[in-house]
Order: sequence, then structure tokens, then C-alpha cells
Amino acid sequence: MKATILHADLDAFYASVEQLLDPSLRGKPIAVGGGVVLAASYEAKAFGVRGGMPGRQARELCPQLTFVGGHFKDYQRLGDAAIKVIGDFTPLVERISIDEAFADVAGCTHLFGSPAEIAATIRQRVRAELSLPISVGVARTKHLAKIASQVAKPDGLVVVDPDTELEFLHHLPVELMWGVGPVTMARLAEIGVQTIGQLATTPGWSLEQLLGPAAGEKRAALAWNRDPREIKSHRRARSAGAQSAIGRRPAVERVIRPTLLHLADRIATRLRAKSRPGRTVTVRVRFANLRSVTRSVTLDAPIFATLILTELAEELVRAILVNYPDEKIISLLAISVSHLEENCDLELELPLGLEGDARRPGTKRGLARQAADGAIDKIRDRFGWNSIGYGSAALPNSHSVPDEFRRLAEKDL
Repeated sequence: MKATILHADLDAFYASVEQLLDPSLRGKPIAVGGGVVLAASYEAKAFGVRGGMPGRQARELCPQLTFVGGHFKDYQRLGDAAIKVIGDFTPLVERISIDEAFADVAGCTHLFGSPAEIAATIRQRVRAELSLPISVGVARTKHLAKIASQVAKPDGLVVVDPDTELEFLHHLPVELMWGVGPVTMARLAEIGVQTIGQLATTPGWSLEQLLGPAAGEKRAALAWNRDPREIKSHRRARSAGAQSAIGRRPAVERVIRPTLLHLADRIATRLRAKSRPGRTVTVRVRFANLRSVTRSVTLDAPIFATLILTELAEELVRAILVNYPDEKIISLLAISVSHLEENCDLELELPLGLEGDARRPGTKRGLARQAADGAIDKIRDRFGWNSIGYGSAALPNSHSVPDEFRRLAEKDL
């Protein structure tokens, strides 16, 4: 097989847009955000500033750091324009976020040249038309193309020859692999695995014991560049989720409930807009020591009502806190809904007075909750998101991550 998969990723996208909009910021360390760093320029990253870092810590690392507010409409406009440039070369484009996409150019080389030439042209056009830097990786598989684009940063191009792909891959740090975050990286380090090559030669039973059977098998396959995934230009999401980094807050009801309701409101609104209720609700709690714990529940009937989702998420979070009584401080809450269905037909239920009636979508109370959501959706469609909502979901004005930024990061269904 030839290397025809491209992964294009706009460099430090949000910060680069701010430097584009305000030329006086070019070449200077800047961060988008305030209480929390939403994104950092490469000049700021050189001092150790990273996305998700508290603003106070970022200023300590880089005293000359300039914080700027986000221009969210410009992010969307420029992100769309960059993806459109890629689409001018091939219809096989799979957008995975506002600022990155995969593309398969196997069918258009007779028109535009080799994959490397196409990638170079894409970079030239994005720079000339949008004045933004973009890195591109070209490889035989999606996994390797994404790694190549990371190696290419900032503002570069890396083409991985199929004949030397393992030589290229195996000397790289293991954290460049898909699905290897800080927790997994720490676990691998405990058994002396720091490079992808070391992971590739680790016995399967050892990885399965460390990471679990499914995760261990998948990481081992990717370490040998076994990745059969194809470009899906019209894929439908299998889940919808949102998270909120809340700093260091006490694990108490007055913190947890408004945050979960706020997250559930965002998720449920998106599910209703696409008529895609889901059966499995998952929550994630991150404590102050960065340990993350997840819990989930699968329902008999799919849901997309805001209050039903909120109450289920609250129960799951409470169960986590009961199991970790020594953890008194939380730093992040997240909710996701999976096993999405393609329609929202409801099966009505008899009024039997069973426990949890309000959380069953087909009961009288469940239907009433969905009717209230429908009315809220209509008002928001006409007058904007902030025109109406659930009062207890209103978060303090000091909340550090604007909803506009979150919505850009959340994948469309």
C-alpha cells in the first residue's frame, strides 16, 4: 500500500488566530483564556504554558504572558475555510475537530500530483489564503499520519515512506500514540516502556494485565502500525459529551449539581437537535491529584431530556464519591451519552407508580420534562442560547471556560 492518508492540523490554532487578528501579538507569548489557559501560542509553550493550566501558574512560568479573550466566530470561520481547502483536492475528508482532519488522496494523484505534493500545496494555500500555519503528516494509515503531523509541528510536513515506517515509528515517545494519555503513559513507564518500539516488543499478556485486554491489544496493534480504519467522510458520532474543568473545588452538592446540569443541558440539547437519544450515560470525575474515575449506566429506553440526564449523572458521581471517601477536592466533571439511536420514537408506559418514573421518558412525568425541553429549545432557536435555561444551571461569572469555546470543541453529531 502507498502512503496516501493525510492528517492536517492547524498549529496552535486559537492562539494563531488571535495573533492573526492582532498583529501586535505576533512573536509574543500569548494565551487564550483567563482563569484557565484555553490555548497557548508556541512562544508561550516554550515556557511550559499548556492548555488546561490555571492562569496563575501560567503567569508564574511566563511573567510576560499576555492573556486574550476568544474570538469564537473567527475560529469557526477560519477552521471551516481550512477544511474547505483540503476538500478542494479530495471528497474523502474526515473532519475530527474544528482545526484538524484526515483525507485520502489516493484517487486524485493523477490530477494534483503525489500525496506529498498535494500536502505541500494544501499548506501553501492555507498560509497564502488564511495566513495560518498548518502541519501535515502523510502515511499509509490514519494512526501514523496523525503521529507524522505531530512530528511535523510547528508548521511542517512529514511524509512517512511505507518501507521505513516502523523505523520512523518505533523510536518515537509512546505518548504520541492515540489513546496514551498521562495515566497510561505512567503505567507504561512503570514497566520500562517509554518508546513505541518498546511497546511493540512488550509481551501481549503484560500489556493486557496493565491496560486491560481490549486496550492492550489495540495499543500493540498500533505500535506495529496495524490500523485498518478508513476515511469516513460522512460518519455519524457514536456519542455526545461535554466536560468542565472547574479548578480545585470541594466535592459538595452546591458545586456538583449546577455543573452537571450545565453539562447535561449542552449535551441533551445537541441530542434533541439531531433526534438521537442515547441509552448509556457515563460520568468522569477528576480529583485534585489528577486521578480520573468513570462510572456508567445503560438504560432500557434511550433518553435526551436534560433533567433525566442530570439526575442520572448525579447518581453516578455520588457513587464515585462514596467509593473514594478520602477525595474531597475535584477538578473536572464530564458527562457523555453513547449507544445513540437514529430516531426518538417513544414507547408510552402505564402509570404504575414505579420508582424512578420521572426518569423514564415514556411516563407522564418523563413526557412533561421533554415537553419543557422542547419549549426551551424553540425559545433558544429564536432568541439565542442565553435567553432561557434552567436556573440552577447558571454558573458563577468567574467560570473560566466560555461555553462558546466548549461548543467549538464538541463534535457535531
